Amino acid sequence: MPVGTQGTVKAMSQQELHQIGFRIILGNTYHLHLRPGEERLQRAGGLHGFIKWPHSILTDSGGFQVFSLEHMRKLTEEGATFRSHIDGSKHVFTPEGVVDIQLALGSDILMAFDECAPYPSTHEAVEAAMLRTHRWAKRCRDQWLLRRDEAMSAADAPAAWGHQLFGIVQGGSFPDLRTRSAEAISELDLPGIAIGGVSVGEPKAAMDEAVAHTAPLLPRSKPRYLMGVGTPVDILDCVEQGIDMFDCVLPSRLGRNGSAYTAYGRINIKAAKYADSFEPIDPECPEWCCRDHTGAYLRHLYKCDEILVSRVLSFHNLAFYGRLMQAIRLALDEDRYLAFKRDFLTKYRQGSASNATGDTLSL
Repeated sequence: MPVGTQGTVKAMSQQELHQIGFRIILGNTYHLHLRPGEERLQRAGGLHGFIKWPHSILTDSGGFQVFSLEHMRKLTEEGATFRSHIDGSKHVFTPEGVVDIQLALGSDILMAFDECAPYPSTHEAVEAAMLRTHRWAKRCRDQWLLRRDEAMSAADAPAAWGHQLFGIVQGGSFPDLRTRSAEAISELDLPGIAIGGVSVGEPKAAMDEAVAHTAPLLPRSKPRYLMGVGTPVDILDCVEQGIDMFDCVLPSRLGRNGSAYTAYGRINIKAAKYADSFEPIDPECPEWCCRDHTGAYLRHLYKCDEILVSRVLSFHNLAFYGRLMQAIRLALDEDRYLAFKRDFLTKYRQGSASNATGDTLSL
């Protein structure tokens, strides 16, 4: 799922995302609450109407953003009081309020309000954050059910309630806490479950261990969403663990910073070897971004600080991710996933080694 934090996937239009094949994007409750505000968005027909996106939208509850404001927020059992990073204005997020904001945004998938403990933290600190996450998840569920019942009892009630709430499993890098959290969130019987608290600065091995431990504990009949992950290698590994949904800023962020994902690994367009490369950066990319732009031209654009290079590389990276996910779904349907993963990584890692970029970063 491409990340459109403030109602836009940076450097991309909604039409381009549709063209690539994406049918769901992300928004962020914290940022959209601060500007333009849920009241204005509701008047515009929700986030869908405001940005003219006819497909699904998932909104993060804003919990991660609030808790990252270490010196600008105060936590209590009731919720989080924080000051805007924009103008210093005071705001309060409660579990109930966060659900209502996301409903005002018209989100198709709402995320429960959670507390994400920073890495590293002690077992005691992570446990306290996890238990508060569980209590807040119950309050989110109760508010969501209340609003659903209100909507369905109205005279002009829709045929179905189109806003699904996902809970979030926390527990940091501690297997015992991950087990307890998976059990507690599963018991809420929500439409889907996310694994949170990964890709927050921990080593990749710790992330892999947390996912491998947690994923099998989640209901097989519901979507399993790994938040904030990741690289192509991360995705392939975690699909094998049973993860269904992913989001990450990586493809668009790296595109804006001169890096591109290709079938032969990640490349850096700033490298001197591209100064005289008059071929596409990825010979297997069928899109206009590679048909109409050579490595040398893209490097020139980057060196000149031209906006076009961000557009081209962002489109390229998201199209690469879109094709990867389509190929994963097909391989799963045809019961050949492990062979597909092996073949993909053989070529991809050979290229990554020669390009010397590596591929362990998850954001």
